[in-house]
Amino acid sequence: MYNPFSLENKTILVTGASSGIGRAIAIECSKMGASIIITGRNEERLNETYIQLDSTKSNMAIDGDLTNEDFIEKMTSSILNVDGVVFCAGVTDRTLLKFASKEKFLRVFEINLLSQIILIRALLKKKKINNGASIVFISSIGAYKVAPGLSLYSATKSGLLSVMKGLASELFSRKIRSNAILPSMVKTELITTDSSVSSEDWEKDEAKYPLGYGEPNDVAFTAIYLLSDATKWMTGSEIVIDGGLSLV
Repeated sequence: MYNPFSLENKTILVTGASSGIGRAIAIECSKMGASIIITGRNEERLNETYIQLDSTKSNMAIDGDLTNEDFIEKMTSSILNVDGVVFCAGVTDRTLLKFASKEKFLRVFEINLLSQIILIRALLKKKKINNGASIVFISSIGAYKVAPGLSLYSATKSGLLSVMKGLASELFSRKIRSNAILPSMVKTELITTDSSVSSEDWEKDEAKYPLGYGEPNDVAFTAIYLLSDATKWMTGSEIVIDGGLSLV
């Protein structure tokens, strides 16, 4: 059956796949026919993702810390060539800028931005990305719409957009596309585990969204679109999915 969004015969690498958006992307890409390579720091939670992948495919789960360059070196040497990469690994931080230490900024910068730059560099240098592949960065609407306490997080997410566009311009000769998804608030474990915000405040914030908060699958389906051949003529682009927040 004709399906321009199929990922059959593609191998996709997903970082940050142990929970939330990364887990949803890995599982939904698997359902669309892809073989999946997943990475994450928590081995137990990564395995929870792995067992939900299509077992008829050649999947891999590699636990480790992407801020460790030795791990990146070993991981990129051990994997097969990929047709797509989705960068989901990341952390949030709600420290007001005047209280943010250099160490705190470097932590957020290293996880959200630098580790992803080092990983894509390693994949390219080892020629692990096939011609015609698709690279997808999970940025954030916060790259443009900065809220109090999110300066560090927003700085890294806007930095990802610059990296995305730079790659798009550097790799077009190989027909490798580079695009970004900019979600607004998505219902992940970050909401349920963030003790700095009460449930009442979360409810008030969600009420501002015409379509409410998003679900991880909402981002996953957009990632499938970008990874599929349906977007073979699309690179250097940003897709905003924010439940209508930008309209109010």
